Amino acid sequence: MAALAEGQEIPRIKSFIRRIGRMTTAQREALESLWSKYCLDHEKNCDFALIFGRNAPVILEIGFGNGESLAKTAEENPDKDYIGIEVHKPGVGNLLAQLERKKIANVRVFYHDAIEVLEKCIPEHSLAAVHLFFPDPWHKRKHHKRRIVRPCFVRLISTKIVSRGYFHAATDWQHYAQHMLKILSVSEQFSNQSADKAYCPRPSYRPLTKFEQRGLRLGHGVWDLIFKRH
Repeated sequence: MAALAEGQEIPRIKSFIRRIGRMTTAQREALESLWSKYCLDHEKNCDFALIFGRNAPVILEIGFGNGESLAKTAEENPDKDYIGIEVHKPGVGNLLAQLERKKIANVRVFYHDAIEVLEKCIPEHSLAAVHLFFPDPWHKRKHHKRRIVRPCFVRLISTKIVSRGYFHAATDWQHYAQHMLKILSVSEQFSNQSADKAYCPRPSYRPLTKFEQRGLRLGHGVWDLIFKRH
């Protein structure tokens, strides 16, 4: 394969794989009984006012893991609506169970590839924000092309976020933080909200995960990037 010239776009690679994994009985039962209540069809364009029964700011979170942070954020911000995307089925089941148990009504879920959801399902200029917390860093150099944050992704989300909306990414992998900062900083659609044009303090709306708390106790770093759309 010929080498790519500097700045040339990397061809689209489908790195998305639906991950089943081992599920608990509770997760399996939640998927079976609550799927139609909370999960969205990845073949249909979203009408958020119809989905949530109101007009409110909509925030999209890509890769919500086990869903604990997303459920907590939605519960603490009932004036906003949330769309979560995840490819790990036990995590989807776990989130559905939490939503039902806590009676959280302002979250809906896609079990599908985030890029395809953005392209096919999310209307233009309909999102108040896009959150990307602790994405897979694909730390081996040969796998860097699989990272979700690249110029084509930034251009795509810029068409989905409203004016003055924002993109917030967080990672505990410094090299990936530097990679994202470099790509976002040259985007004509976004401006860095950091005072020193680098990283931002963790805002209160992003809960600390158990994994993150353990890492911080061990002295590991976490980098938050917040860029506002012009």
